Amino acid sequence: MTALAALSAYLPQGPGWLPTWQLIVAVTATLNTIGNMTSVAASRKLYNSAPAFVNPLQSRTFAIWTLTSAVVRFYAAYNIQNKMIYDIALFTYLFAFFHFGSELLIFRTARPAVPNMSPVVVSTTSLVWMLSQYDFYVRS
Repeated sequence: MTALAALSAYLPQGPGWLPTWQLIVAVTATLNTIGNMTSVAASRKLYNSAPAFVNPLQSRTFAIWTLTSAVVRFYAAYNIQNKMIYDIALFTYLFAFFHFGSELLIFRTARPAVPNMSPVVVSTTSLVWMLSQYDFYVRS
């Protein structure tokens, strides 16, 4: 058995690429959680217009928020056809979009840069993808 074959047994078995995308985003968020729990550096890159507002407590709070989203997305990866889990995962992207969008456009604690545009792109892409494929995954 090859390493790829062994690994594929643990990957989501749902139809299409959305379950795999959910897993990739969940793993990335988990890694981001570790970074934010251990240092304020990652959070300061996100809130690059107001790094003085980022302290260890805020960074750890952000880490737990990120981990909560990761857990929901992990469940969605393996239960993509469960309406309740799908809907909750969709809301995690909506919340992320509004959070990062408001920090960029309303509160101005962030200015466009790769670290803070990445969650905007991921949340927007995921929202459009999940909304456009809703009937395929939930009502099929």
